[in-house]
Amino acid sequence: MKIHILSAILTLSLFSFNAVAQKKATTEEVKVTIDLNQVKDDKVMVTVTPPKFSSNEVVYHIPKTVPGTYSTDNYGKLIDDLKAFDAKGKELATTKTDDNSWKISNSKKLSKITYWVNDTYDTEKGGGFGKEDIFSPAGSNILEGKNFMLNNHCFVGYFEGKTEINYVLTVLHPATLFGATSLIDTNKSDTIDNFVATRYFEITDNPIMYSKPDYETFMVDGMEILLSVYSPSGTHSAKSIMPDLEKTMRAQKTFLGPINNNKRYTVLLYLSDMQGNDAQGFGALEHHTSTTVVFPEMMPAAAIAEQMKDVVSHEFFHIVTPLSIHSKEIQFFDYNNPKMSKHLWMYEGVTEYFANLFQVNQGLISADEFYERMNGKIRNAATLNDTMPFTEMSANVLVEPYKDQYLNVYEKGALIGMCIDIIIREKSNGQKGILDLMKKLSKEYGTEKPFDDEELFAKITSLTYPEVGEFLNTYVAGKTPINYDFFYAKMGVTKSKVQKPINPFLKDQSTPYITVNPTTKEISVIPSTELNDFMTNLGLKGGDVIVSINDKKYNLDTIYDMIMESQNWKVDDPITVTISRDGKEQTIKGKVKLSMDEVEGYNFTDTTKEKLHSGWLKG
Repeated sequence: MKIHILSAILTLSLFSFNAVAQKKATTEEVKVTIDLNQVKDDKVMVTVTPPKFSSNEVVYHIPKTVPGTYSTDNYGKLIDDLKAFDAKGKELATTKTDDNSWKISNSKKLSKITYWVNDTYDTEKGGGFGKEDIFSPAGSNILEGKNFMLNNHCFVGYFEGKTEINYVLTVLHPATLFGATSLIDTNKSDTIDNFVATRYFEITDNPIMYSKPDYETFMVDGMEILLSVYSPSGTHSAKSIMPDLEKTMRAQKTFLGPINNNKRYTVLLYLSDMQGNDAQGFGALEHHTSTTVVFPEMMPAAAIAEQMKDVVSHEFFHIVTPLSIHSKEIQFFDYNNPKMSKHLWMYEGVTEYFANLFQVNQGLISADEFYERMNGKIRNAATLNDTMPFTEMSANVLVEPYKDQYLNVYEKGALIGMCIDIIIREKSNGQKGILDLMKKLSKEYGTEKPFDDEELFAKITSLTYPEVGEFLNTYVAGKTPINYDFFYAKMGVTKSKVQKPINPFLKDQSTPYITVNPTTKEISVIPSTELNDFMTNLGLKGGDVIVSINDKKYNLDTIYDMIMESQNWKVDDPITVTISRDGKEQTIKGKVKLSMDEVEGYNFTDTTKEKLHSGWLKG
């Protein structure tokens, strides 16, 4: 996330003055109506009732960029046929000045604006990641009578200089559709929802998904969690997904402790059928009190559960940073001329680190699995520019060559968080870590008090140790690559050969042990090939048709499910396989045996550092 800040203190003072002045004008408000009952050419109508203007001209903007996306998306391209009217219905002159802005003349008489909005899911051309695509979790869907994904920045704009006044959002919708959101609906009608926000940011920060009611709620430490699911074929449901999500979020809250005061958090899960024109950019986008998630519906339940654990946990940890700890670039975000903060290492990197650390801390993964995840990040970071200063990349992330390095926020960014954590653990004799630092920063700043970008390193140093400041200046603001072995050694972890299980159905990425008959859709063991430990241990032979595993039937249509399910098998897990051999079915019962591959990894080997190591992973 990020925000616009001009280059001088005077400008910051003007921002503060304007914000105060706008907040005092409590009678000023923008009223917006989105009509989901009238869909025309896959578009919906939006009507905007503005406040009174004293100027002769005003500019209406749809965002160019929104917090959390770190990309230029030009949401104004979704708008068609924008018109402005006076109180008598006479059309006023409008001029489109760029992709996202409309200048309205004679604005003293402006009574309303109307326009049609296209969606994004059915226009993705690059798998959701093309240069012209809007990342699906930040996009929108208009599927008449079935689903409307309202990321509100796609539908609702703002008048220049009026982002800090009240917004009243009204959504007209079919009675059969339920609007899931963290916003509070003040209208008891089944067809009209009313939401009130104190500023434009609250509108864009609270997505709404309308679909047939399929949701579950649960309480975690005083916070209500709402999970809403749209599964076009009904393959998945909120009820089936909720237990794993609840387990994850309970673990997260236990890990975090009392660091936030959110009373409600909403997870909107949209499952794409991948048929025709539908969302293809899979992942999630965070907000203060919610997250939007897009996955393919074809994913098996186990895979969705695993991905939700990783993806939603990352987004949920954003309640710490940047939502509670952020710079002025974020607090005063300029949607159409954004200036980026230098601290993506913290906003995304520390968040990603927490999303992995909490899992080993709460016993969801083993220490070895945690090392492997971090080792994977070391490998991935090595493919990117390891000498580009992270602060420089962050501040310029919207343009090349920095834009191409953005993915490093999830790789080296997380490793930066890990190294800072290790330094603090070492200096505090295992008693404190980076979570303690983030709690102090959250208390120092909070959601409404931003920091100056240039002052953060000094503040962190004052709250921790000089060694942390040296690390930040050398490895985050500087060009020096990080020696991860050096920091691992502080916790008693050293590089070594580790055993990694090989998938029981794949010899390697391109050589399977199984094949499929396209006519019968049967899955069978490839004949005349040397089988692995998994198959020989169960007595499988070449030509055997795999009918079912653990009472679940498989064929060509569900082979992806079978492969994904097998990823979760552990050595010595009980297993039942039904096969067809020479036309006769038989059931084989036994235990899972997996072939292992020796790869380079990390292990805890220095027992003299047991206390530090335990404090790091379990403290």
